[in-house]
Amino acid sequence: MTDKALPTLYSFRRCPYAMRARLALAESGVKCELREVVLKDKPEQLLTLSPKGTVPVLVTAEGQVIDESIDIAFWALTQHDPDNWYQSLSSEQHETMLALIENNDGEFKYFLDRYKYADRYPEHSQRYYREQGEKTLTRLEQLLTENGCLLREYWTLADIALLPFIRQFAFVDKAWFDTSAYPRVQAWLADFLESDLFRTVMPKYPQWHEGDEPVLFP
Repeated sequence: MTDKALPTLYSFRRCPYAMRARLALAESGVKCELREVVLKDKPEQLLTLSPKGTVPVLVTAEGQVIDESIDIAFWALTQHDPDNWYQSLSSEQHETMLALIENNDGEFKYFLDRYKYADRYPEHSQRYYREQGEKTLTRLEQLLTENGCLLREYWTLADIALLPFIRQFAFVDKAWFDTSAYPRVQAWLADFLESDLFRTVMPKYPQWHEGDEPVLFP
């Protein structure tokens, strides 16, 4: 694939959905042109491609627009899946992964946002929102105890799809998280934060503007 045929990825460094997509792309080794977006100043190109205006958005070399993070991950790992994150999952593991992602992107993300920004949601206390999020941590603790990682003894897409959100939850009150009753979740997250893969996807990039020199990722 030549530089002219590279996919284009619109991303935002701290967004957990965008992080999910970058992790899958980095794992796959699929090179793309990275366009870092500032959410308060979204480029017209992004809004034209995906009017909902969220990141990540991937435009493949063939011009296909993929604007859901998990679909970008599926696409990337269909191109190349060197560590068997996705294509080797059994049907049961695949169903479990989809259920975990549905809960993460639905109920857990709902309470994560309220836990993180509790002052914006005075209907309940921050502790209440945290306790609702802990229902997911309890389920993850059980899976990690049984399997080592969520589905197997090593990472799969299930782990990578959820870890950016668990990272966000943990850092709302890191002192609480580090002493909470979820030692497997703590170790799982620590391994992720110390990994070469995490370091690969987290460098800071300048805001993209039309006419800038291409930034290649990973």
